[in-house]
Amino acid sequence: MTDDISVILLWPGLLNPFAILIAAYMGFYANQRGKIFIAGFAAAALSLFLEVFIRFVGIHMPWNPEIGPLALFPFRFVTGVIVSAVAMKIGASRRQAK
Repeated sequence: MTDDISVILLWPGLLNPFAILIAAYMGFYANQRGKIFIAGFAAAALSLFLEVFIRFVGIHMPWNPEIGPLALFPFRFVTGVIVSAVAMKIGASRRQAK
């Protein structure tokens, strides 16, 4: 059994690529601060759904968390909020430059 802290802090938790991509996409097009939390929640939920679907299809994931998805959800939410906030700043500056 791997250490639970390393599972939370690495690929399944905070550094999940699915959550980062979803949050970056949603945050880039957000135009209000409240949408950052919506993007964070969506990134956490959709990344978990996507991961379950990929496992259901039979594709092997490079990470295999030994803890449940509800334990990973808050950490993916935090990642989603941070990434979407950064992406919102980038998107706002790009829209303002045009």
